[in-house]
Amino acid sequence: MEEEPKNGNPETPVENDEDAVIGPGPAPKARAKRPLQFEQAYLDSLPSANMYEKSYMHRDVVTHVAVSAADFFITGSVDGHLKFWKKKPIGIEFAKHFRSHLGPIEGLAVSLDGLLCCTISNDQSVKIYDVVNYDMMAMIHLPYVPGSAEWVYKQGDVKARLAISDRNSLVVHIYDARAGSNEPIISKEIHLEPVKVMKYNPLFDTVISVDAKGLIEYWSPTTLKFPESEVKFRLKSDTDLFEIVKCKTSVSTMEVSPDGKQFSITSPDRRIRVFWFRTGKLRRVYDESLEVAQDLQRSDAPMYRLEAIDFGRRMAVDKEIEKTESAPQPNAIFDESSNFLIYATLLGIKVVNLQTNKVARILGKVENNDRFLQIALYQGDRSSKKVRKIPTAAANVNESKEPLTDPTLLCCAFKKHRIYLFSRREPEEPEDATKGRDVFNEKPPPDELLAVSDIGKAVTTSLPDNVILHTTMGDVHIRLYPEECPKTVENFTTHCRNGYYDNLIFHRVIKGFMIQTGDPLGDGTGGQSIWGREFEDEFHKSLRHDRPFTVSMANAGPNTNGSQFFITTVATPWLDNKHTVFGRVAKGMDVVQGIEKVKTDRGDKPYQDVKILNVTVPKS
Repeated sequence: MEEEPKNGNPETPVENDEDAVIGPGPAPKARAKRPLQFEQAYLDSLPSANMYEKSYMHRDVVTHVAVSAADFFITGSVDGHLKFWKKKPIGIEFAKHFRSHLGPIEGLAVSLDGLLCCTISNDQSVKIYDVVNYDMMAMIHLPYVPGSAEWVYKQGDVKARLAISDRNSLVVHIYDARAGSNEPIISKEIHLEPVKVMKYNPLFDTVISVDAKGLIEYWSPTTLKFPESEVKFRLKSDTDLFEIVKCKTSVSTMEVSPDGKQFSITSPDRRIRVFWFRTGKLRRVYDESLEVAQDLQRSDAPMYRLEAIDFGRRMAVDKEIEKTESAPQPNAIFDESSNFLIYATLLGIKVVNLQTNKVARILGKVENNDRFLQIALYQGDRSSKKVRKIPTAAANVNESKEPLTDPTLLCCAFKKHRIYLFSRREPEEPEDATKGRDVFNEKPPPDELLAVSDIGKAVTTSLPDNVILHTTMGDVHIRLYPEECPKTVENFTTHCRNGYYDNLIFHRVIKGFMIQTGDPLGDGTGGQSIWGREFEDEFHKSLRHDRPFTVSMANAGPNTNGSQFFITTVATPWLDNKHTVFGRVAKGMDVVQGIEKVKTDRGDKPYQDVKILNVTVPKS
């Protein structure tokens, strides 16, 4: 279901009776959608990279992310730890770490001015932090378990009002965070069910709240009454605010647009709903259900399609998310212009133009090892600015194209101990392979590090550097690279020694590309590593698919290596940094070319089986 805002309902007048047509007329012409002015300039102020640029560690699974208007990123994890990160001109740096709660962080809220933040947990306490000085300034002890928390004050207000709902009753309490008191300023029952989500709209000084049944209410943070002067309806029956209840679902998260005119709601039914604030009317509904994802996979649109194996893996992960209550709640956020809606899906992070109702770009589509869920957007320091209606890029089209800010999308992912940063830059390839985009800022204990280091050295020095594949068409001698990719070589040579590859067929042969084998099932879907699980890629700057007869690991995406491998018959540079190169054919190129030329069916499987009889591994 997708609806557009109604701009009146003009009817085409009939000029005279003679011109009138009796009977059914033709379908009315669809109204052309107006293009968004300065669309490219708005997009230039948003992250655009296909891959995340950097990731940093927490000690446990990250569940909450937020961006402060004062140039700070704030992240919380399931172990109750809170981290502050300072935004630099390029990237971020770690600022401070707190053990906020003994249990999981259940809620994280940042004030509009970016100066205060708070966390809530099941321990019946609220921790309040001074963001700029990264210091815990107050703690409120509650006589109840908090359900949600939201800052409900505008910049310049004397009282730093903080709204907290009771998870097990109908009451919402308002506290003054600066007063340091455990007693609320005002309390009131607003809903008929406990409040689940609250968001403050500062432009209209109104709080939007949703209860456990999905009923949406508007109220003033000072009086806790309905703000009649701020909206264009008197009865909720004139709005679409019963939509969540009608659909028999609930609310996961809610976000308000910077211009205050819209708010988005995500729900367990995998639909993202965008409402107009003042009228309460539904503007858009985006269906991101698994059924729709399957339909898109079957379509001819390349933007939405994935490799079959990759799509199957992602579907399995999303089904697991549905069963995991502790998973981060996915949200749908607006950019600073309020023209774009950004949210994470099975396919990646979508950037949707709300004006044209089209997907402008998808971030992280290639990151098939991470299912992003909760996101937060940084587009520059907003602590002392108003929202720009036209981005700087549009106002200064003749000036340098270098961005004045570093737009960054902060994300957390399902069952991951990391936070991820998408920017306008793709990740660099460092000279030192240990200094990649995944930063190990949380170190394991020294004894663990020492043990891992010693094991790694012992394995590398004892690994073979060559093997001989004895096939039904002749011998293929392969030189291996244990120094550059020890884990891959260990997996391959151990399988060879154990006879894993004996009598396996070359199940996929493509002339002018490669020959593939290593699958016990013989159809490209089987095989596992010596550890019984998938293992990580080992890319090295000196090992590229820059020549024929390169030996490389087959996979279903990043870090999904098992037992299958292939030998190229031409240079295949597009495979660099996607498949691990671990060897080269030193002798027997004619055998590889002979296998390449065998006749195959439509699925690239040879009509006549070509097998690996056995593999000779020299004694180390």
